[in-house]
This record gives sequence, C-alpha cells and structure tokens, in this order.
Amino acid sequence: MGVSEKVAYLKGLMEGLKLDESSDNGKLFKAIIDVLDEIALEIEDLTDEVTEVGDGLDVISDDLEDLEEIVYETYDDYDDDYDDDDDDEPVYATTCPECEEEIFFDEDYLEDGALTCPNCGAKLEFDASDLTDED
Repeated sequence: MGVSEKVAYLKGLMEGLKLDESSDNGKLFKAIIDVLDEIALEIEDLTDEVTEVGDGLDVISDDLEDLEEIVYETYDDYDDDYDDDDDDEPVYATTCPECEEEIFFDEDYLEDGALTCPNCGAKLEFDASDLTDED
C-alpha cells in the first residue's frame, strides 16, 4: 500500500468515526490528513521525476557505451597499424649539442646528413657512424 492509499484510508477512518469537522479534534485531524495528502502527492511527483531521470541516464549510458566501442575499436586499429610500422623501419638517436636533448629520427635524415632540433631549432650536421640505432 502506497502513501496515497494510506492517506485515503485515514480519510475514510475519520468519516467512519463520524468525527465532526467543526469540533477542535475534527479540525486537527482534518488538517493533519490534508497535509499528509499533499505530502503523498509530492512524493508521487518526485518518484515520477526520479524514474524519468533514471530512464534518461539509461539512454545516455547506452549512447556512451556505443561511443566507447567506436573510440576504443578505432584506437586499437590505429595502435596495431602503428606497431607494424615500427618493426619495419630503424630509428636512430643523437644528442643536440645546444640543448642536450636526445633526438630520434629515421633513415630519411641519414641521407641528408643534417636535421633541425625540434626542441631548440639548432641545425645539426652529423656523420652516420656517430649515431646509434635504437631498434
């Protein structure tokens, strides 16, 4: 039995006891039952709103699950492709004499014999025999 049904029962009980609503006791019981009736209606409204919010959250959760599936699936595909590329091409390293940061690069820069430091912008010229292979 819900709150509204209990309030209705109290109203019926008051009528069944034939309490005079003009008496002091009757006025008090009527006022209490009226307040309880308003509380019961508010509780029903809040319950409906909570149910509606819960339904909305379920929809959002389903959409988020779909989005996560798309994002992680794409990331996994990209990661697999990226890992395959790393295995094919050697990576070399040198240290910038200006900022002393280690710089990594591939064979294309070996052919040029020079590169620009991405950290400080210094132009580096090198001999391929001075470099270490990081693979």
